[in-house]
Amino acid sequence: MQRSDDFLGHPRGLAFLFASEMWERFSYYGMRALLVLYMVDYLLTPERMDTALGLNALKRGLETISGPLGPQPFASQIYGLYTGLVYLAPILGGAIADRWLGRARTIVIGAALMAIGHFMMAYDRLFLIALLCIALGCGGFKPNISVQVGELYAPADARRDRAYSIFYVGINIGAFFAPLVCGTVGETIGWHYGFACAGVGMAIGLATYVIGFPSLPPEPIRGQWRAPTALARAQFRRSFTILMLLFAPSALFWAAFEQQGNTIALWAAQSDRGVNVFGWRAEIPVTWFQAFNPLMIFLFTPPLVSLWAWLARLGREPSTIGKMSLGCLGVAVSYGVMALAAWTSDGGVASWLWLLAYFAVITVSELHFSPIALSLVSHVAPEGSRSALMGVWFTSMFLGNLLAGWLGSLWSSVANVYFFLLMGALGVVGALIVEAARRPLGGLLSSR
Repeated sequence: MQRSDDFLGHPRGLAFLFASEMWERFSYYGMRALLVLYMVDYLLTPERMDTALGLNALKRGLETISGPLGPQPFASQIYGLYTGLVYLAPILGGAIADRWLGRARTIVIGAALMAIGHFMMAYDRLFLIALLCIALGCGGFKPNISVQVGELYAPADARRDRAYSIFYVGINIGAFFAPLVCGTVGETIGWHYGFACAGVGMAIGLATYVIGFPSLPPEPIRGQWRAPTALARAQFRRSFTILMLLFAPSALFWAAFEQQGNTIALWAAQSDRGVNVFGWRAEIPVTWFQAFNPLMIFLFTPPLVSLWAWLARLGREPSTIGKMSLGCLGVAVSYGVMALAAWTSDGGVASWLWLLAYFAVITVSELHFSPIALSLVSHVAPEGSRSALMGVWFTSMFLGNLLAGWLGSLWSSVANVYFFLLMGALGVVGALIVEAARRPLGGLLSSR
């Protein structure tokens, strides 16, 4: 357990985990900001489709399921498959860390794989191989670094939830600068230069993590693994049941949320993005809209945490389950905003201010759902299976992203207003499931 508290009143190791995750998210969101636009406007055009290894075979395979796919639906399905695999791979990465390599080694291998994958994105021919490398690398990196945050603290340390909020700000600092840097370079200089910028960011993240080794939680000595006791198995079953009760709401939440890099990017491209500053008119680059959400994360986090602290003093702070339910409802409201934008524009060009309102609402929703879920998983998972259970939780995001890609393929064939209403319905259903599970979840959490 780390005892040197010199980073905002927290262990020094949190600073290195914060910075490592920040650079990893810079690389991930930098590439993601370009991905769908790169495919629709460049890679999936008839003259380039044959250049990428396996791309035509993948298209034929997907068309056996969904029928003929044009560039936009095909791009959306690739996006969903890729982002889904990013959140499926943590099951493997968590199991490898818990049983064989330990968290630190698995994180280093994962970070190296991601850096290699981002640099491979600079070559059209290696496109699918690069996506696979990034996804597998993320599987080794993401669940284990999330668990290490919790392992900096004793089980009863009240700073744990605040640590995850600080860690989440780090994630979104990286996500904020990613589209501004990688997106701008990709749109103005060339797609492949933008992807290379993401690779540089991941290399910096790997170096940061290695430098921080002395401040990180100690690794269990290899070879000490023993078969779990009956008590450990019972703890695992209880923790697993808690995650399963929240699995479907999480998948629905992320299916709607992850449209930001998919159909929301396409909506932004057709929006009126003009701004007037002292009589000078400029147009906001499409990829810059991907910076709105992370910017709002670190603008909204301090007042929201302060609000929760004030409500706690009054005995009225929402419970963990209540916050997650509010997060799902917030997603529904955010897509209600977009449905209203589509309805009022009546097929025309809508102002970018609608997107500003959408991102504000969905960001508050995310703060009620994502960091709260990470803290919950870290809290309920028993020693010896934390990374594996974190990987199980990320699998809900895999299903959500897979669903997001499939739903995104409807964008070209469904009126925008109905598409956004469908996304809003996912949030409503997610909230209803959370509320239905509130009683059994309360019993399981209180029995810990």
